[in-house]
Amino acid sequence: MPLEDIQGNSLSGIEAVRVYYLPLGAGYPMALEVFQQGEVILERRRPNLPSPGKTIILDLSNHGRPSGWLTVVAFCQGNIPGEPSQAMPWLDPAF
Repeated sequence: MPLEDIQGNSLSGIEAVRVYYLPLGAGYPMALEVFQQGEVILERRRPNLPSPGKTIILDLSNHGRPSGWLTVVAFCQGNIPGEPSQAMPWLDPAF
């Protein structure tokens, strides 16, 4: 978990972390596109989140989706989304 948001503010108010999945398309999507058009495949909420500066482990072993794209978004109190992580490729585990 980061210690600060992109504006340098403390992240003590993070309530949830969500992983979004978007199936493969015509090209490399922007992170915001994965967030806006994708589906939530994993969510961790307080109290099951580590403190800021600590490591969070997100297990996607039961994801079960074909190849696509992932992004991770932290949500502050009031369900306010933070900046999505970079879009990351997801490969079908059968490979």
